[in-house]
Amino acid sequence: MVEKKQVGVVFVSFKDRLTRFGFKYLERYFASHGVRIEVVNGEESKDACQELVEDLISLVSSFAGKLYGLRSHKQKEVVEGVRKLFTQPSSASIPG
Repeated sequence: MVEKKQVGVVFVSFKDRLTRFGFKYLERYFASHGVRIEVVNGEESKDACQELVEDLISLVSSFAGKLYGLRSHKQKEVVEGVRKLFTQPSSASIPG
């Protein structure tokens, strides 16, 4: 519909309802076809490190779900382990 210019605006409740990561690429692609993306429920701004962590957790969730099954206990363990790894306070910082 975007490529055929059948819509002018795409409304989404949150950015991650359209895509887990790469929102800016979709936004640019839609704009190249004259379509605007309108996010209804904005979110608080995040720094680049926080966005990267969330993207990595989304990727791990996706791959673990495919590997172990979406409702699998093992999948939930893997995702929770990665989440703890990236959210626990550490003396080392991610270079930026």
